[in-house]
Amino acid sequence: MPFLLPIATSLLSVFIKGRLLIGINLISSFTLLALALQLLFEVVSSGPKSLIFGNWPVPYGIEFYADGLSALLIILIALVSAVVMVFMVHWERTSDKSAYFALAQCLVASAIAVSLAADLFNLYVWFELMLIAVLGLMVLGKGRQQTEAALKYFAVSMLGTLIMLSAIGMIHGAVGHLNFSALAELAASEDTGHYLTLYGGMLLLALLLKIGAFPLFAWLPAAYHALPAPLLALVGGLLTKISVYVLMRISGQVLDYQLYHEAIGWLAVITMLSGVLGAAYHWDLRRILSFHIVSQVGFLLLGVALASPAGMTGTAFFLFHNILVKANLFLIAGLIWMTAGHYDLRKIGGLYPARPLLSVIFLLSALSLVGVPPTSGFWGKLLIIMETFTQEKYLWAAAALITSMLTLYSMSKIWLEGFWKPHPGQLVSLVIPKSTYMVMLIMSVLILMMGLMPGPLIDLLQLQQWQQGGAL
Repeated sequence: MPFLLPIATSLLSVFIKGRLLIGINLISSFTLLALALQLLFEVVSSGPKSLIFGNWPVPYGIEFYADGLSALLIILIALVSAVVMVFMVHWERTSDKSAYFALAQCLVASAIAVSLAADLFNLYVWFELMLIAVLGLMVLGKGRQQTEAALKYFAVSMLGTLIMLSAIGMIHGAVGHLNFSALAELAASEDTGHYLTLYGGMLLLALLLKIGAFPLFAWLPAAYHALPAPLLALVGGLLTKISVYVLMRISGQVLDYQLYHEAIGWLAVITMLSGVLGAAYHWDLRRILSFHIVSQVGFLLLGVALASPAGMTGTAFFLFHNILVKANLFLIAGLIWMTAGHYDLRKIGGLYPARPLLSVIFLLSALSLVGVPPTSGFWGKLLIIMETFTQEKYLWAAAALITSMLTLYSMSKIWLEGFWKPHPGQLVSLVIPKSTYMVMLIMSVLILMMGLMPGPLIDLLQLQQWQQGGAL
C-alpha cells in the first residue's frame, strides 16, 4: 500500500541529517507518486482494490479500499508532497529539517491512509495522526506566533476529536459494526437506521469542525499563517480537502444524511460568504489565502448538500482542482516573501518586473481560484452551480456567484498591490532555485490542462458509482 513508504521515510528522517536526509525524502516522494499512478492504473483497468489486514472477514477486519476517487486523491497527495519536499530543500527558515521532514511525511502517510480507510475506527485513528502531525509542524517554529497558533489548533482539534470519538463509540454500541459496507446495510434497516441518523449527526458535526465550516472556521486563518510557506502549502492544500473527501465518502454511502442536506446547503452559503469577506478584508497574503480555504470549503459543502451524482461529480472535480491551486498559491506566497521580504501587501510591490515568470504562474493560479473560463476552477464551479439550478436552489447559486466575484476582488488586490505597483522600499531578491520554479511550472501545467481539457477527468469521475448523497 502507498502509505507504507512515507511512514518508513518519516521514521528514517528522525535519525539522519544533511544531504542523506534530503536525498531520501526526495526519492521517497517521487517514488510515492509513481506508486500512486500505478494504483490508479490498476483500479481503472481491473476495478477497485481491497486489502483486509490479518485475514479477518468483513465487517470485522481492518479494511483499506481503493477505487477511482481515492486513487486520484492519492495521486494529488503524492504530487503536492513531492513539490513541497523540493521547496523544503531550499527553505532556510526551517532550521530543524529532520523534524520537519519526519512530520511532513507522517502527514502524507496518514492522509493517504484516510483516503483508503473503509471503517470508522480506522478512519479515526489515521485522521487523528494527521492532525497530530500538523500540530507538531506548528509547534516546531518555537516562536510566540507559532505557539499561539498551535494552541488554537489544539483546542479546536481536541473538541472535534472528542465529538468524533463519541459518535463512533455510540454507533458501535448501537449497531455493533463500524465497517462502511456493514453500516450502509444497517442504515437501511428500520431497527437500526434511526440510531445511525442520530449519531451520524454527531459525526457530521465533528467533520464540519475539522473542515472549517461556519461558525467553526476561526481557528483556520488564525493557525495556518504560522507555518513556513512550503508546509503551509502541504497543510493548506490537503487538510480540509481530506475532511471534505471523508464527508463525501460517508454521506449517503455509509450514513443517510438526507435529513441534514438542507442545513448543510445553507451552512455552505454562509461559509462561502464569510470566508471570501475575510479574504477581502485582510492584507497579509497568508491570511487572505487561508480565508479563501474557508470560502472554497463552502463551495465543496454546497456540492455535498446537493446530494446527487451530478453534484458529487462537480464536488470531486472542484476538490482536485482546489488541492493543486491552493498548494501552488501558498508556494507562490513563499517566493513572494523571498523576493519582497514581507507577506503584507502594503509593504511589497514591483513583483511583475522583478519576477515575470512568478507573475505568470500566480496569474494562472489566481484566475483558476476565481473560476474564470476556461480555467479548472470554472468547470468545477459550473458543474455545482448548474446542479443548483436543476434543483431550483436559486439562492445557493446566487451566493456562489457573489462569492466568485468577491474572490476576483481579493485576487485583484494581490495582483495590483503585490505585482503591479512599485515596491515602497527595497526588494530583498533572494535567489530562487530553478528547481522550485520547475516543480511550480509542473503544477501550473496540470492546472492549465484541467481547465483546457476537463473531459477526461470528468468522464473518470462519472464512472465512479455515485448513489444518492455520496460515493460508493
